[in-house]
Amino acid sequence: MWEQILDLNGVLRGYGPSIFSGALVTIQLGISSLILSLALGLAGATAKLSNSRFLRSVATLYTTLIRGVPDLVMMMLVYFGGQVLINQFTDWLYERYEIDIFINVDQFVAGVVAIGFIFGAYMTETFRGAFLAVDKGQLEAAKAYGMRPWQCFSRVMLPQMIRHALPGLGNNWLVMLKTTALVSVIGLSDMVRLASEAARAEHDPFRFFIPVVIVYLMLTAVSEWLINKANQRYSVGVIKAGD
Repeated sequence: MWEQILDLNGVLRGYGPSIFSGALVTIQLGISSLILSLALGLAGATAKLSNSRFLRSVATLYTTLIRGVPDLVMMMLVYFGGQVLINQFTDWLYERYEIDIFINVDQFVAGVVAIGFIFGAYMTETFRGAFLAVDKGQLEAAKAYGMRPWQCFSRVMLPQMIRHALPGLGNNWLVMLKTTALVSVIGLSDMVRLASEAARAEHDPFRFFIPVVIVYLMLTAVSEWLINKANQRYSVGVIKAGD
């Protein structure tokens, strides 16, 4: 019964369940990549705003390099190049210590690492701008009231930083969601790859790619609704220009 429903009563000619499972992979990939990119973005922004010249240089090199390389090239470099490096390392282990192991790069992990690494650079700039937008006077006032550094960050810096960062984070997430389609080139069975295989088998691309378009539009619509709700939540009490 569920297979018939997912197949849209035969319209997708039996490929509906597989394309739906590919959509779940796309969602898992997007959320996992988002978590990684947020962690890298916070670390990168902190490094760029630190007093350490070394950390600032490393973060600047990271954002400059990643934003200058096409996403598809970076993904293929992580997957295929990563496998080559791992093979060379395991060969060295065997030759030197006679340790025989084999590590195969998983397509899902490679996709998460590549997309998270790419968008971590964009998140870095988003967080850096958000941190700089917070009024320093409020932080100084919090310190004058005797707040500890963690209290200053969690009660003063973080809520205001999130409000300034949300528009950029939302845009990055929407672009990231569409970038997940690139994982089809490294063999991950997401909905784009499965729809491509069905289209080649049936010689009917519109029948299978239009549902993919609809799924992406639904995910984008839900994401925009959640982003707007978050903006409303963190804008409570803020007086906007013209009010």
